Amino acid sequence: MGKKAAKSMKKFASSGQLKKTIDARRKHQQIKRKNLSKKSVKDGKAKQRPAEQEEGEAAEAGPSRLKAAAKGSKKGMTVDDFLDGGFMDASDEDEGEEDEDMADGDDSGSEDEEEEDFGDDASFASLDEHDEEGDAHLLELSKLAEKDPEFYKYLQENDKELLDFNPNAAGADDDSDEEDAPEAADDPMGEAQIPILTKNILQKWQRLLLEHRSLRALRKLLIAFRAAAHMNEDGQVLAWSIDNASVYSKLITTALKYTPVVLEHHAPYKSLSNGKFKPPTQTPKLKALQKLILSYFQNVIHILSQLTDQEMLQLAVTESAKIIPYIVSSRKAVKLYLKKCLELWSSAQDSIRIAAFLAIRKLASSTDESILDSVLKGAYLTLVRSSKSTSAHTLPSINLMKNSASEVFSLDQGVAYQHAFGYIRQLAIHLRNSMKVKTKEAYKQVYNWQYIHCIDFWSIVLARACDAETEATTGKESELKPLIYPLVQVSLGAIRLIPNSRSYPFHLHVIRSLLHLTRHTYTYVPIAPYLLPILTATLAPSARPKASTLRPLDLEVQIRAPQQYLKTRIYAEGLVEEAVYLLAEWLASAPVHGSVAFPEMVVPVVIALRKSFKAAKTGNAGATKDLGLAKGLLERIEESVRWVEQRRKSVVLSPSSIGDVREWEKTLAASIEDAPLGKYVKVQRKTRERRRKLVDKARQGQDEILED
Repeated sequence: MGKKAAKSMKKFASSGQLKKTIDARRKHQQIKRKNLSKKSVKDGKAKQRPAEQEEGEAAEAGPSRLKAAAKGSKKGMTVDDFLDGGFMDASDEDEGEEDEDMADGDDSGSEDEEEEDFGDDASFASLDEHDEEGDAHLLELSKLAEKDPEFYKYLQENDKELLDFNPNAAGADDDSDEEDAPEAADDPMGEAQIPILTKNILQKWQRLLLEHRSLRALRKLLIAFRAAAHMNEDGQVLAWSIDNASVYSKLITTALKYTPVVLEHHAPYKSLSNGKFKPPTQTPKLKALQKLILSYFQNVIHILSQLTDQEMLQLAVTESAKIIPYIVSSRKAVKLYLKKCLELWSSAQDSIRIAAFLAIRKLASSTDESILDSVLKGAYLTLVRSSKSTSAHTLPSINLMKNSASEVFSLDQGVAYQHAFGYIRQLAIHLRNSMKVKTKEAYKQVYNWQYIHCIDFWSIVLARACDAETEATTGKESELKPLIYPLVQVSLGAIRLIPNSRSYPFHLHVIRSLLHLTRHTYTYVPIAPYLLPILTATLAPSARPKASTLRPLDLEVQIRAPQQYLKTRIYAEGLVEEAVYLLAEWLASAPVHGSVAFPEMVVPVVIALRKSFKAAKTGNAGATKDLGLAKGLLERIEESVRWVEQRRKSVVLSPSSIGDVREWEKTLAASIEDAPLGKYVKVQRKTRERRRKLVDKARQGQDEILED
C-alpha cells in the first residue's frame, strides 16, 4: 500500500495540478474561517467554534506530521496528507516574495493581491472604523445634486432605485457577508468553486457606497473589478466569476463612477488657483487606502486595452482621470497611464481623443514638475510620430493633436521653455545639415511632413503663449517670447532651401504657420519677399502653361507638387489663388496694416505686382482669371493706402513721440476690419470656408456637385 501511495503522489505532483489544488484548499479554509469568525462575533461568542479549532489544529498538525514523514520515508503518507502541502511551506514563502516583486509589474497582480483579497481584513481594520457614519452621510446624500450634479445625473439615468433606498435595511445588509461571498464548495477534484457575482450583490454594494461611502464596500467592489479586468486570462486566481454581460457592464460602470466619489469623500485633494492640484494629505486612512487605489488604477489601465465599446472606453478614460491625484506618487503607474492615454489621443475616435487629452492635461496639472516633463515630452514625440504621413483624412486629427498639445505647453511656460528651445534647436540642426550637404537625401530631412507639422506646432504654441492681447491684459511678457525669433529664422531658412516651383506647396505651408504667429503675437515677419516670387513666376511664366484635364491640386495636403502638374494651367491657378489670399492676409495683419508706415511698406509689393501684370501674356481664360485675382488685390491695397494716409493727416506725429505713435497704431489696428483691405480679406475667408465645407461633404459622399 505504501508503494502505491508513493506512486500516486509522484504522479499527481508531476501532473501540474498540485499547487493549484493546494491554493484552492487554502482559499476554502480562509473563507470558512472568515465566515465563522463573523458569525461568532455577531452572536457575541468569545471562543471560536469547535469546527474551526479542529480545523486549525489539523492545519497546525499537518505540516509537522508531513515533515516527520518526509524525514523518514514517504511510505506512510496518504494522498490527502500530501495535498495539504505542509512540506512546501518554505517554497511557498519564497514564491510569496517573488509575487511581491511581481506586484510592481504591469499586470498588477497575482497571488500577493489574491491573498489580500481572500484573507481577513486585518490590513483594512483602520478603514472599517470609518464606515459607521450613517446620519452624516444621509445628510450629505440629500445634497448630492448640488455637490456633484454629474454623478447625481448618472444615478438618475442608470441607478434611480438607489436614490430610493431604505436606510433601516442598509444596516442589516452591512452586517452579513454571506451573500457577498457564498461559501465555496469543493468539487470532486478538490477545487473551490468561485462565487458568481449577481446584480443583487452589486446593488447592495452600490447602496452602501451611496449611503455611507463605505470603504469596506469599495474594497469588495474593486476586488470584483479586478476579476472583471482579468477574467479571460490564464493563470489568474480571481475572487468572482461573472457569467452575465449586463452584470459585467454594470460592474465596470459602477467601479468607474463610484470610486472617485468615495475617495473624494474620505481623502479630498486641493485644487490651486493656478489650475494645478495638490495631492491629498497623507493620513493613516489614505496610507491604508494607497495599495487598494494603485491596484484599482493598474486594473483600469489594463482594461483600457480590452474595451471595444466606444462609450465604455470614453467613460473609463474620463473617470480614471479623477483618480490621478491619488496615484501621482507612483511613477510607474503614471508612466503606464500616460503611455496609454497618448496612444488613445493619437489613434482613437475624436470623442475618446478629447477624453484622453483631458486626462493628459490632468496629469500635467500636478505640482510635480517631473510629471509635467514626461507629459510634454510624450505629447510632442507622439505628435511627431503621428504626423509622418498626412492626407485629407488624417489632417483634421493631426490639427486636433497640435491644438490640444499647445494647451499643455502653455500650462507652465518655464518648464515648456526648456523643451521648446531644445526641439526648435533640433529643427535648426536639421536645416543646417541640409544646407551644408545639399544632397537629395539631406533635403528630405527638411522637406517632409514631420518638419512642416513641427514648425506649425511651435507657431501655435508661441501664438498661444505670447498672444499680444493676453500680454496687454496681464501686463506680463511671456517666458516663451525669446523663441519667436529663432523659429522665424528656421522657417524662412527652410523656404530658401529649395526655391523651385515644385516646392511651392511646402513654402505655402510654412507661410501659413508664420501668418498665424504674426496675427497673434503682433510680430512683424517679412513674408512678402517669399510670396511675390510665386506670384511673379506664375503670372509671367517663361513658357505658355500646358492644358490639362487633371483635377485641382489640394495644396493643404501636398508638400511637393507631382511631376504631371508642373507647368500646367490648373497648378498655376491654384498657386495664384493661394498666394494672393496669403499676401492679403499678411497685409491686413496688425503688424503691417496697423503700422503708421503702412503706405511706405507696401511700395515694393505694388511695384512687383505691376511689373508682373505688364509681363503677363493674356490669351486664355485661365490667365485672365489669374490676372483678375491679382489686380483685385492691388486695387484693395491702393485703397487701404489712401485710407491710412487720410487718418495720418488728422494727427501730428513726430519720431520723438514714440509713445503717441504706439497709441495711434493701437487705434488703427483696432479698426483694420473697416479698411478696404480688411473687408476684402473678410469676404475671402468666408468664401474659402464655404468651399472647404462643400469639399468635406463631397469627400464624405453627402453631395456630388461642388458649387462656387
